[in-house]
Amino acid sequence: MSDKIAVFIDGAYLDKVLQEEFDSPRIDYEKLAKWMTQGIPLFRAYYYHCLPYQANPPTDEQRERFSRKQSFFNRIANLPQFDVRLGKLEFRGYKEGGSPLFIQKRVDILLGVDLVLMAAKQRITHAAIFTGDSDFLPAIMMAKNEGVIMSLCHGVTNPPHEELWKVMDQRLVLTEELIKTMSRP
Repeated sequence: MSDKIAVFIDGAYLDKVLQEEFDSPRIDYEKLAKWMTQGIPLFRAYYYHCLPYQANPPTDEQRERFSRKQSFFNRIANLPQFDVRLGKLEFRGYKEGGSPLFIQKRVDILLGVDLVLMAAKQRITHAAIFTGDSDFLPAIMMAKNEGVIMSLCHGVTNPPHEELWKVMDQRLVLTEELIKTMSRP
């Protein structure tokens, strides 16, 4: 089998890195995926996130935020060799101080299932994951056991979980210089 790589992007983590480290630039997701492949032919890029919470009935602000995010996800899904996988954002009450608490559900398992299936079916030889979350460790270890070379892509001031960093075969750091090459007007 010739080398093929799948790219997995944890959208919430990427959002956090872009916001906190680079002042929320608009980036070209095809360029991000290309950087993550490190020159290995792309099998497919997967972007994982969830739509914003909407009350029942939603407020006008919630409807607008939902619509904007839906349009954004549709643009990503229309990129060549890209798929968007959506989990669900659930309201879980209020934090101390009164701000609402929302939790992403299903996103991690969607990524883990995709990674393990592609590894087990030998569709990929490499995988690059943009995340900081150690919840992916079981799926990563299964993929590695199937012979997949694993690359971790991450931010600088939002580093990945230490255990995640240690198990990866390669590590790629998103820097200011790279962001400049990926920025959209």
